[in-house]
Parts: sequence; C-alpha cells; structure tokens
Amino acid sequence: MGSQWVRPYTPGNGRWLVIVWEAVALGLLTWASIRQFDLIGHGVRAVACTLAAVWVIGAWRILRHGVYVSSDGVLIRGLLRSRSMRWHDIAGVYLHQSIHKLGRWELQNDTTVLIERHDGATVNTELWARGVDFHSRPKLFRAVYQEIRSRHRAAAEN
Repeated sequence: MGSQWVRPYTPGNGRWLVIVWEAVALGLLTWASIRQFDLIGHGVRAVACTLAAVWVIGAWRILRHGVYVSSDGVLIRGLLRSRSMRWHDIAGVYLHQSIHKLGRWELQNDTTVLIERHDGATVNTELWARGVDFHSRPKLFRAVYQEIRSRHRAAAEN
C-alpha cells in the first residue's frame, strides 16, 4: 500500500482537551511520585523527564489517531497500534449501534463505523458519532461514513 493516506475529516477540538487533561494528570503523578518517594536531584529529573516523554509520545499518537483512506485501502490508527486493509479485503462498511445489557436493562451506546471483512470478521474503527472528533458535528460523522463507503464501492467496481 504505497499510496498517500488522507484523513477524510479534520480532528475535533476534543483531542486538545484530552491532551491537556493528560498533561495535568501526568503532572500530578510526577508531583505525587516525588513526594511519595522523597526524591531529590537526579531522581526528580528522571521522573519528570520520563513522564514528559510518555506525554509527548501519547500526545503525538492522539493527534494521529483516526481513520485514513487511500485509493488502495483504509488505515485505522489507534492509540497503541495501526492496521491497514486493502479495499478488496473489505466486504462492507456499516454503521453499528451497540447495545450493552445490564441485567434486564439495555444501555444504548454510541454509533460507530464497522468494517466487515470477507472472512466474516468485523473491525472496529476509531469513528464514533459522539467521540472527540464528531461530538458536536453529527453531519461530519455521516459525511465521513459516506466517504468511506463510496471509496469502498468505487474500489469494488474496478
């Protein structure tokens, strides 16, 4: 898959809130670790630098997180791993409304985009209707879903 990957949407502002939240949380973790273990000098610098590096890597992954498309296929970048699939390996692209059961109650969860492979397996995408990218932009969520479906259909016709 040598073609250019393009994210068919702009990331939402919620990503920046997550990054700031993580910076605050790691800052508090640094402060608590230093206090808990009575660190001084090099110990303080080591803890601070290590957690700062974790934050930078995490922030970079959060910013790159998402679904990308190309003429060859789809790339799903998650927080910990990425996965690419060729269009001819994909049987369909669907919206899925997940429902969780808790005893006799059913809890309706968010709408997500699922990719079904020809072998019957489904692949979760990073696209959620009320996620950080689409929470206040439901029309954009539908447009991205339609874009992925139309690219899949176009590839299937060739």
